[in-house]
Amino acid sequence: MGAPVFDLPRIPFDPADLSALEQGTWQVWPLKIEEKLAQPSVGRPQDASVSVAVLSMGNPHAVQVVDDVDTAPVQTLGARIESHPAFPRRVNAGFMQIMNRSRIRLRVFERGAGETLACGTGACAAVVAGIRLGLLDARVDVETRGGQLTIEWAGAAGNLAAPVLMTGPAATVFEGEIDIPELT
Repeated sequence: MGAPVFDLPRIPFDPADLSALEQGTWQVWPLKIEEKLAQPSVGRPQDASVSVAVLSMGNPHAVQVVDDVDTAPVQTLGARIESHPAFPRRVNAGFMQIMNRSRIRLRVFERGAGETLACGTGACAAVVAGIRLGLLDARVDVETRGGQLTIEWAGAAGNLAAPVLMTGPAATVFEGEIDIPELT
């Protein structure tokens, strides 16, 4: 899949008015989202905030660690993260549940498409983020609703420019023909 990109302008990610929180050998960024959450104890709305790790795998990703991907608000929160002003070209929002240091469950809300059954770059981004945050080992099995992938990254050893390797099944999901008059 190539090497991950961490340079914020190249992702692109604009952290103006945001403050990073250090975690592991990296950082997460708390994003205020436009959703209001009611505080049951006082009955007032409050700005919601989520912490994400940001990187690019050729396309931008914001990865959030969640307790349970089955109950994560992927549709609503994914849409809000996707269109957050800190991402000038929008972003893929990943929701990662860590089962152990070598296995995660993942759901991805892809920019412009919504939630998909699987996302190769999203799986790579989640594993790289988990490794940099000190939560995962260098080889991780990723379970998505569309199947399982294995992701490996040597960046944990300090080589941040190491390529990310992805292994998993390939399947034909569509066959068809299209006539393009300009080309025939």
